[in-house]
Amino acid sequence: MELTVGNFMYFSSGGVVQYRFQNFFIQQSVTYAGAAYTFAPFGFSGVTINRSGDNTEATLMFPNNELSRNWTVEAVEQQWLANVQVMLLDPADSSQFNRLHQYWGRVSNAKWDDSSVSLTLSTILDAVGGDIPARRLTQKLIGAIPVTSNLRLQ
Repeated sequence: MELTVGNFMYFSSGGVVQYRFQNFFIQQSVTYAGAAYTFAPFGFSGVTINRSGDNTEATLMFPNNELSRNWTVEAVEQQWLANVQVMLLDPADSSQFNRLHQYWGRVSNAKWDDSSVSLTLSTILDAVGGDIPARRLTQKLIGAIPVTSNLRLQ
Protein backbone atom coordinates (compact mmCIF):
# COMPACT_ATOMS: atom_id res chain seq x y z
CA MET A 1 0.00 0.00 0.00
CA GLU A 2 1.37 3.40 -1.00
CA LEU A 3 0.68 6.41 1.23
CA THR A 4 1.08 10.05 0.30
CA VAL A 5 0.42 13.47 1.80
CA GLY A 6 -2.26 15.85 0.54
CA ASN A 7 -4.16 18.85 1.88
CA PHE A 8 -7.81 19.57 2.52
CA MET A 9 -8.68 23.19 3.22
CA TYR A 10 -11.58 25.56 3.47
CA PHE A 11 -12.12 29.30 3.72
CA SER A 12 -14.81 30.76 5.96
CA SER A 13 -16.12 34.24 6.61
CA GLY A 14 -18.60 35.12 9.32
CA GLY A 15 -18.94 31.46 10.22
CA VAL A 16 -20.02 30.55 6.68
CA VAL A 17 -17.80 28.32 4.54
CA GLN A 18 -16.97 30.05 1.26
CA TYR A 19 -14.87 27.41 -0.55
CA ARG A 20 -13.58 23.87 0.12
CA PHE A 21 -10.58 22.52 -1.79
CA GLN A 22 -8.35 19.44 -1.81
CA ASN A 23 -5.11 19.19 -3.76
CA PHE A 24 -4.55 15.49 -4.34
CA PHE A 25 -7.39 13.72 -6.16
CA ILE A 26 -7.24 15.43 -9.58
CA GLN A 27 -10.58 16.36 -11.19
CA GLN A 28 -12.51 14.76 -8.33
CA SER A 29 -14.75 15.99 -5.59
CA VAL A 30 -13.96 14.10 -2.37
CA THR A 31 -16.17 13.91 0.71
CA TYR A 32 -14.47 14.37 4.07
CA ALA A 33 -16.27 14.91 7.39
CA GLY A 34 -19.59 15.17 5.55
CA ALA A 35 -18.50 17.97 3.19
CA ALA A 36 -17.42 17.90 -0.46
CA TYR A 37 -13.94 19.21 -1.30
CA THR A 38 -13.31 20.01 -4.96
CA PHE A 39 -9.90 19.69 -6.57
CA ALA A 40 -7.75 22.81 -6.82
CA PRO A 41 -4.02 22.78 -7.54
CA PHE A 42 -2.68 24.59 -4.48
CA GLY A 43 0.36 24.34 -2.26
CA PHE A 44 0.62 24.80 1.50
CA SER A 45 3.98 25.61 3.06
CA GLY A 46 6.12 27.77 5.22
CA VAL A 47 4.62 27.38 8.67
CA THR A 48 6.90 29.31 11.02
CA ILE A 49 6.37 29.33 14.76
CA ASN A 50 8.06 31.34 17.48
CA ARG A 51 8.24 30.44 21.17
CA SER A 52 5.35 32.67 22.22
CA GLY A 53 3.06 31.25 19.53
CA ASP A 54 1.92 34.66 18.32
CA ASN A 55 3.69 34.75 14.95
CA THR A 56 2.57 31.61 13.16
CA GLU A 57 2.49 32.19 9.41
CA ALA A 58 1.95 29.93 6.43
CA THR A 59 1.48 30.36 2.69
CA LEU A 60 -1.12 29.05 0.27
CA MET A 61 -0.19 29.13 -3.43
CA PHE A 62 -2.86 28.97 -6.14
CA PRO A 63 -2.53 29.32 -9.90
CA ASN A 64 -3.40 32.79 -11.15
CA ASN A 65 -6.56 31.93 -13.05
CA GLU A 66 -10.17 33.07 -13.25
CA LEU A 67 -11.24 30.89 -10.30
CA SER A 68 -8.66 32.25 -7.86
CA ARG A 69 -8.98 35.86 -9.04
CA ASN A 70 -12.72 35.76 -8.29
CA TRP A 71 -12.29 35.42 -4.54
CA THR A 72 -8.73 36.34 -3.46
CA VAL A 73 -9.31 40.10 -3.12
CA GLU A 74 -12.41 39.47 -1.02
CA ALA A 75 -10.49 36.95 1.12
CA VAL A 76 -7.84 39.55 1.97
CA GLU A 77 -10.21 42.48 2.48
CA GLN A 78 -12.58 40.51 4.72
CA GLN A 79 -9.75 38.56 6.42
CA TRP A 80 -11.27 35.15 5.77
CA LEU A 81 -10.25 32.30 8.06
CA ALA A 82 -8.54 29.31 6.48
CA ASN A 83 -8.40 25.80 7.88
CA VAL A 84 -5.77 23.56 6.27
CA GLN A 85 -5.55 19.90 7.16
CA VAL A 86 -2.47 17.94 6.18
CA MET A 87 -3.67 14.42 5.43
CA LEU A 88 -2.09 11.01 4.99
CA LEU A 89 -3.87 9.55 1.93
CA ASP A 90 -4.12 6.28 0.07
CA PRO A 91 -3.88 7.14 -3.67
CA ALA A 92 -5.99 4.09 -4.56
CA ASP A 93 -8.84 4.94 -2.15
CA SER A 94 -10.31 8.45 -2.03
CA SER A 95 -12.31 7.63 1.10
CA GLN A 96 -9.46 6.80 3.50
CA PHE A 97 -7.79 9.72 5.31
CA ASN A 98 -5.73 10.23 8.43
CA ARG A 99 -5.13 13.79 9.58
CA LEU A 100 -1.49 14.50 10.43
CA HIS A 101 -1.78 18.20 11.23
CA GLN A 102 -4.34 21.01 11.24
CA TYR A 103 -3.58 24.71 10.77
CA TRP A 104 -5.88 27.68 11.29
CA GLY A 105 -4.92 31.05 9.83
CA ARG A 106 -6.37 34.38 8.80
CA VAL A 107 -5.79 35.61 5.24
CA SER A 108 -3.68 38.70 5.86
CA ASN A 109 -1.95 39.39 2.56
CA ALA A 110 -1.85 38.35 -1.09
CA LYS A 111 0.71 38.61 -3.89
CA TRP A 112 0.00 38.13 -7.56
CA ASP A 113 2.27 37.48 -10.50
CA ASP A 114 1.61 36.18 -14.01
CA SER A 115 1.31 32.55 -12.95
CA SER A 116 0.40 32.38 -9.26
CA VAL A 117 -1.46 33.90 -6.32
CA SER A 118 0.22 33.64 -2.93
CA LEU A 119 -1.92 34.09 0.18
CA THR A 120 -0.24 34.73 3.53
CA LEU A 121 -2.02 33.16 6.47
CA SER A 122 -1.32 34.70 9.86
CA THR A 123 -2.15 33.25 13.22
CA ILE A 124 -5.72 33.75 14.42
CA LEU A 125 -4.46 34.20 17.97
CA ASP A 126 -3.19 37.63 18.91
CA ALA A 127 -0.83 37.32 21.89
CA VAL A 128 -1.32 41.00 22.76
CA GLY A 129 -4.95 41.78 22.02
CA GLY A 130 -6.51 38.34 22.15
CA ASP A 131 -9.30 39.55 19.86
CA ILE A 132 -9.51 36.59 17.46
CA PRO A 133 -11.36 34.44 18.22
CA ALA A 134 -13.60 37.04 19.89
CA ARG A 135 -13.55 35.61 23.39
CA ARG A 136 -12.61 37.25 26.69
CA LEU A 137 -11.72 35.70 30.01
CA THR A 138 -14.62 36.23 32.38
CA GLN A 139 -15.53 34.89 35.82
CA LYS A 140 -18.34 32.91 34.23
CA LEU A 141 -15.86 31.09 31.97
CA ILE A 142 -12.97 30.42 34.35
CA GLY A 143 -14.01 31.30 37.90
CA ALA A 144 -12.28 33.81 40.19
CA ILE A 145 -9.99 36.20 38.32
CA PRO A 146 -7.22 38.12 40.14
CA VAL A 147 -7.73 41.86 39.92
CA THR A 148 -4.28 42.95 41.14
CA SER A 149 -0.73 41.84 40.54
CA ASN A 150 -0.13 41.39 44.30
CA LEU A 151 0.19 37.72 45.01
CA ARG A 152 1.29 36.09 48.25
CA LEU A 153 2.47 32.55 48.54
CA GLN A 154 1.71 30.92 51.89
